[in-house]
Amino acid sequence: MNLWNAITIGFKEIYANKFRSLLTMMGIILGVSSLVAMSALVKGMENGMKEALVAIGGLEKVRIEEEDIPAWQQHLADQAVGCTMNDVYGLQQSAPLVKLITPEMRMRPVLLSKGGRNFTPWNLMGTWPSALEMNEHVVQYGRMFNDLDNEFSRNVCVIGSSTRDALFGSPEKTGREINPVGESILINHQPFKIIGMFQHYESEQDRKMRAQAELLNQQGGTNKSKVNPSSANRRGSSYVFELKNSTVYMPMNTMWIKFKAGGGTNGVPDPRLSGVSVKVRSIELFELALQQARNVLMSTHKGIEDFTFRTQENWSESISASIKNARMSGGIISAISLLVGGIGIMNIMLASITERVREIGIRKAIGATFFDVFVQILVESVVIALIGGLAGLFTSNLLVKLLVVISPTDNTPVITFESMLMAFGSSVAIGIIAGFIPALKAARLNPIQALRYE
Repeated sequence: MNLWNAITIGFKEIYANKFRSLLTMMGIILGVSSLVAMSALVKGMENGMKEALVAIGGLEKVRIEEEDIPAWQQHLADQAVGCTMNDVYGLQQSAPLVKLITPEMRMRPVLLSKGGRNFTPWNLMGTWPSALEMNEHVVQYGRMFNDLDNEFSRNVCVIGSSTRDALFGSPEKTGREINPVGESILINHQPFKIIGMFQHYESEQDRKMRAQAELLNQQGGTNKSKVNPSSANRRGSSYVFELKNSTVYMPMNTMWIKFKAGGGTNGVPDPRLSGVSVKVRSIELFELALQQARNVLMSTHKGIEDFTFRTQENWSESISASIKNARMSGGIISAISLLVGGIGIMNIMLASITERVREIGIRKAIGATFFDVFVQILVESVVIALIGGLAGLFTSNLLVKLLVVISPTDNTPVITFESMLMAFGSSVAIGIIAGFIPALKAARLNPIQALRYE
């Protein structure tokens, strides 16, 4: 018997027992669809995490922060100075593997006021103009403050879109895009002029939801029951993008003089920084750059190790671990579903052999070989798995869409070709394994005993 004849007979057997075959395939269909859907959800989560990682500066960014003094240096506690501008100047002069250095002086909580409206931003920071590049910001209106603004301690600031929305009104509510540049606001009751505003940051999922809401509004025309793009946009906003939208920057010297004078002693502004952000020149030289920075800081801190490095690499490793665990958990569940489907195929093939004992005996009596019978039964098993696998791939697309509707996530699930190929390949493998024992049993039947079977 050639392979094509075996496949044709397999299809005929499935068609002759349609309902039984459908029930047999259900395990494979559910296993394949769950495996593809799980992979799509995990891929979407991975894309979202990596998108957020890039949004805060990427793997090259390292934050230097003040740390508790080690126990063996406690006797030097009164000499510890924390992070200061000396660290910044030292890194500029003696750390060539560090390409970008940005001092940061944060203050929380803080109150912003304008015309009776109040807003508490997530982050008010005095910094250098290089923070624009360090934190991957883009100015939509106006400009970033420059070195002259910092040198003369001007009362100017650059705000995020959340600050604009809270103090001046959001575009979704006012129906127009509002440019706050040139307006004055109060920061802890001190007047500041807005000279720039960052663009609104959002995840890929948020962008799609907002575009969909705007499209529905356009199609609705003058219908009053329009979808509010604001709700569509904010529903899935992630922590990183909300933090960037709620950031207010001002020149470092302005922060130092206007807000830190009372934090020191004898009226002298507190010299300590909240931290220093740096970017290394190359990710391949990451460890060497950190060691170089550590040597500089040990010198500026007089040998006192009261600082630490917060790297994005830790976050990247956490992302990888989370994704690995999610894939493993989902893979185990999907594998169990496929295993149940394989058991179902084996069970139905064994039942089919019992029903066709006389048929197999006749075929062997007129010349069918061990291999002919074995291939026929095995091909029938594989055909069931193939059809179940294809149906599972189709079902997986519907399942993913249903999951998005029922439980919206921050990141759109992404069905990849690799996951579909793996799921379909697994269904074929299950079909071969499940059909092997029934095929072997059928091929070993004694033709004389098979012909006598009632």
